[in-house]
Amino acid sequence: MRPLVFGALAATVLISGSAIAQTAPTEFPAQLPHRQGLSMEMPNVGEDTQLQAAIAAPTRPEADKARDVYRHPMETLTFWGLQHGQTIVEIEPGRAGWWRNILEPYAAATGGTYVGVSRPLDGMGVEDGTADIVVVARAFHNWSRDGRVGPYLQAFYKALKPGGVLAVEQHRSGEGVAVETVAPTGYVPESWVIRMAREAGFELDARSDLNANSADDHDHPFGVWTLPPIRRSEQDGRTLTAEERAAFDAIGESDRMTLRFRKPLTAQ
Repeated sequence: MRPLVFGALAATVLISGSAIAQTAPTEFPAQLPHRQGLSMEMPNVGEDTQLQAAIAAPTRPEADKARDVYRHPMETLTFWGLQHGQTIVEIEPGRAGWWRNILEPYAAATGGTYVGVSRPLDGMGVEDGTADIVVVARAFHNWSRDGRVGPYLQAFYKALKPGGVLAVEQHRSGEGVAVETVAPTGYVPESWVIRMAREAGFELDARSDLNANSADDHDHPFGVWTLPPIRRSEQDGRTLTAEERAAFDAIGESDRMTLRFRKPLTAQ
């Protein structure tokens, strides 16, 4: 269990009867933008019974539920500010639909709207300025490789209402590395994501290490896909030994940034 750290203070937070622990660095890495009044946050998880029900639903795949220990859906969605009745847009939900399997029934149960968007530049599925939250999970490394990051962020900004949230979960590399070098491994620097979002007009509202994993050193033979859930064990003539496979499985899922951006209330 890793303690939540604010400066020199540490605390373990109990949520829904289980210990949810995280490590927050006492100082933001020097390469990251200055955090004017911004603190590392641990969400205050309330009694959202509809969200609890969506996460525990028998219709949700058991394989999805098995990953909750790594992805912390209740805590992450609370940190992002998910609420009843919201218009939720998820970008590239994918065939497996890990977040979709929670967000879509939650929206239906709370009078909200869920929209899955695979091609943002072809349309965001909502009227401009009407989305409450845009969710982006594990996608920036792909977009960085063909110039989509800027145009996509502009589309998200346009779709969100003033005060709306851009919610980001992304495999996190170390700082001081070139995006074009590290993105093919599935990771990107947190500072780069923050900079790109700010250039699109977003304000960084909060960041959390809810989904951090200090055991992940970001250096794997087949990139992030070496780790669960993909567990790639063979590529380009390289095959992991049984011992190597066990070692990578023991790491668990990737070290990830969890960020909450907002479209300024003064935005038109």
